[in-house]
Amino acid sequence: MTGPDVVIIGGGHNGLVAAAYLARAGRRVQVLERLDHVGGAAVSAHAFDGIDARLSRYSYLVSLLPRRIVDELGARVRLVRRRYSSYTPDPATAGRTGLLIGPRSTFGAVGAADDEAGFGEFYRRCRVVTSQLWPTLIQPLCTRDEARKHVGDDAAWRFMVDEPIAHAITDAVSNDLVRGVMATDALIGTFARADDPTLTQNVCFLYHLLGGGTGDWDVPVGGMGAVSGALAAVAAGHGAEILTGAEVYAIDPDGEVRYRRDGREHRVHADSVLANVTPAVLARLLGEPEPTLVPGAQVKVNLMLRRLPRLRDDSVTPEQAFGGTFHINETFSQLDTAYTRAEHGVVPDPLPCEIYCHSLTDPSILSDRLRESGAQTLTVFGLHTPHSLIADG
Repeated sequence: MTGPDVVIIGGGHNGLVAAAYLARAGRRVQVLERLDHVGGAAVSAHAFDGIDARLSRYSYLVSLLPRRIVDELGARVRLVRRRYSSYTPDPATAGRTGLLIGPRSTFGAVGAADDEAGFGEFYRRCRVVTSQLWPTLIQPLCTRDEARKHVGDDAAWRFMVDEPIAHAITDAVSNDLVRGVMATDALIGTFARADDPTLTQNVCFLYHLLGGGTGDWDVPVGGMGAVSGALAAVAAGHGAEILTGAEVYAIDPDGEVRYRRDGREHRVHADSVLANVTPAVLARLLGEPEPTLVPGAQVKVNLMLRRLPRLRDDSVTPEQAFGGTFHINETFSQLDTAYTRAEHGVVPDPLPCEIYCHSLTDPSILSDRLRESGAQTLTVFGLHTPHSLIADG
C-alpha cells in the first residue's frame, strides 16, 4: 500500500487547514491526532453534566482566520459580528455609571468626554499598521524592515511596534478607565506591564488588533467546535485521512513517524512531516532538549446562568453590557497594581477580569429549552494570574 506524501502531527485548526490545502492539491495526507477528536484548542464541549449547552472550552472567538482560506477551501464557517465592543463599570461610582463602547458610546458617563476623539484617533492610527500587515499573513513571511516599509508610516509603526504601547495610550487619552480599556488588549495574552521595555505587551496588542486589519473578533455560530468540524470536513472531503487516538511518540528527520493506536505501534514514512504541536512537544518527539515553557498568566472559567446579571447602571441594559466584552477592575492603574501584586507572588485583589457572553450573539449553542428559559453562558477571564501563584503554593 502506498504511504502518504505528508504526515501532519496534531489535528488542531492549523493542521486541519494544512491538510485541506495539501489534499486539495492532490497530495496524500495523513493527520495523526492523539485525542479522540480533532480541533486542538478550537473545540466545543458539554461542560456541565445534564445541561445541553455546547461551550467553547478554550479559544472562543475568531479573528485571525483569513476569509480567503474559508472561501478557497469551501469550509462552512459562519461568523457573526458583535454589536457592542465593550462595557466597563466605573469603580469610582461602584458601577452606577460605566463606559459603553459601541454604536452610541458613553464616554461622558465616566467623565471622559474629552477623550472620545483621542480614543478614535488612536485606533485609526493602529489601523494604518494593521490594514497593511493583515494581507501579509497569507504571503511568505517578511522581515521586520520589510513589514515597516510595507506599512509606510514610520510614526504609526513606532508607537505600535517599537515603543511600549503604554506611551501611545497615555498620549492619546487621560482618563484612567479609558486607558485601562485600551491596555487590556496588550495584557490579556501575556504577563507584563503596559510599559514593559521587552515589548511583550506590544506583540499581544498587535495580535489582538491585526485580524481582518480591523481587530474585530467574531462569534463562531455553533461555537469553536463548529469551526474545527468544518475544517475537518473539507480536509476529509479532499481526501485527507484523519486518524484520532493516534499518539505520536517519535519523529526521525528522514520522515519516519512512529505512533501508537488501538494498543499497537505503527510506523509511517512521508516525504514531508508537518508539526501542529508546541515547540516543546516537537523537541521531545525529535529527542532534542525541550525549550523553556512560557507559563500562562490568565485563568478562564465557563459559567452557565439562569439569566444575565443585573447592573447597577440603569442607563445600560444587560444585553448591551454583555453584548461585547465586559471589563471589571481594569482601569490603567488597577492593571498595573495587579501586575505588581502577582509579580510578588500574591493573587491580585481586586482581580482584573473580562467577561464574554457567547449565547447573546449565538443562541444556537443552547438547547431550545435553555433558550426559552432565558439562560445564558458567561466566560470569565482573570488577568495577571501566573501559574506560579498556584504551582508554588
